[in-house]
Amino acid sequence: MADPRGFLKVPRKKAAERPAAERVHDWRELTVDPTAEALTAQASRCMDCGIPFCHRGCPLGNVIPEFNDLVYRGHLDEAAEVLLSTNNFPEFTGRVCPAPCEASCVLELEGAAVTIKDIERRIAQHVLASPLAPLPPLRESGKRVAVIGSGPAGLAAAQELRRAGHAVTVFERDDRVGGLLRYGIPDFKMEKGLIDRRVEQLQAEGVVFRTGVAGEDAPLQDFDATVLAVGARVARPLAVAGANLAGVHYAMDYLTEQNRRVAGDTLPPGIDAKGKRVVVIGGGDTGADCVGTAIRQGASEVLQWELMPKPPLHRAPENPWPEWPLVLRTGSSHDEGCERTWAIQTVALAPRADDASRVGSIEAVRVELAGGRIVPASGAPATFPCDLVLLAMGFTSAEPGALLEKLGLGLDARGRVAVNPETMATEVPGVFSAGDASRGASLVVWAIADGRKAAASVDAYLAARTRVRSVG
Repeated sequence: MADPRGFLKVPRKKAAERPAAERVHDWRELTVDPTAEALTAQASRCMDCGIPFCHRGCPLGNVIPEFNDLVYRGHLDEAAEVLLSTNNFPEFTGRVCPAPCEASCVLELEGAAVTIKDIERRIAQHVLASPLAPLPPLRESGKRVAVIGSGPAGLAAAQELRRAGHAVTVFERDDRVGGLLRYGIPDFKMEKGLIDRRVEQLQAEGVVFRTGVAGEDAPLQDFDATVLAVGARVARPLAVAGANLAGVHYAMDYLTEQNRRVAGDTLPPGIDAKGKRVVVIGGGDTGADCVGTAIRQGASEVLQWELMPKPPLHRAPENPWPEWPLVLRTGSSHDEGCERTWAIQTVALAPRADDASRVGSIEAVRVELAGGRIVPASGAPATFPCDLVLLAMGFTSAEPGALLEKLGLGLDARGRVAVNPETMATEVPGVFSAGDASRGASLVVWAIADGRKAAASVDAYLAARTRVRSVG
């Protein structure tokens, strides 16, 4: 245990962020790394509980009390060894994970959980301070595995499979590796050099990356097993009149374009919020990313709308610890200049008076939750002027089409690739799926966990096939 009285002596203190007035003028990460002394103090607050509920909250099963204690004692090499034993990419989760582990911390009963995410990020920073040493396999299995998709699930599966001795090729249809880590998350939350560092390590370990190759074009017949890690990228549409007007865009199209520009790509004029009145429809993390991006592009006004009612500030009785707290969350982008509205539903978009092809206003009504359903509240619809509408209402499914047809797979009623949840195996022998494709749109930490689980199952599947052939 770090310090038996640490949680009594040291108050919870999260890592600071650069001032909003400064950070909105650049695309650099906004979090300021705490000093070593500050992190040591925060690590001292861990109580090393007899039943560490933080494990329950973490999809990866990170050994949190152990690495908290090691950070407190200054043993960062050992802390890194513990963390990397369960998490391939703590530099990702230490930035973009919502920290369900903290929601399950026993100290969260008092609203003062250990700052586990900050501690994890500190360990990752220590790891990244030196070149990432490759860990090639001790032996080669002679088996080949194709991984389709290079997001967190695909990268985790690829690394685990390669370290088990299999020849791994990752096929990515985009021009760069990373999936939505690369193109869906703004640089102010996670700079993309972190992905490049990991790709270099995976390549040094023997993983082959083939970018610009869609899954349906990959020679999957040349491989002994396939892992689908293609995400759930079909966005929920806005089914109202005027949704096809110019100036109405899906969030991922907007974020991807800006991320490409930050990466140095030369692109034709595209989606730009500069000087515009922007409405972001959708109150989740993707919507918040659109808010921060629009503010940095110089929007004159940014509104973010959410269909559901405003969450409470504190847990409701029916939402007890250690469940994920359904409470109001304010992200960094909201602190930069954004008006948030809850319980509002878009009913129509109207064109500009001087250009019938472009959006000029949005009509919405207030709603309320009654009997578990969203229903209109009293009051007439209101009209809001706008020049740019960004749709961030979530994702409905994996993409149907040529790849799934090639593999003889379909999607279930919820738009997911059906798998055995214990093995991540599909109904087609030798084909496995991980991450959002089979789980539905979820968190980076769940994608890494699914990728690791799928890799273990693929390894067992290939080993079983070898034993069967050798016996025969």
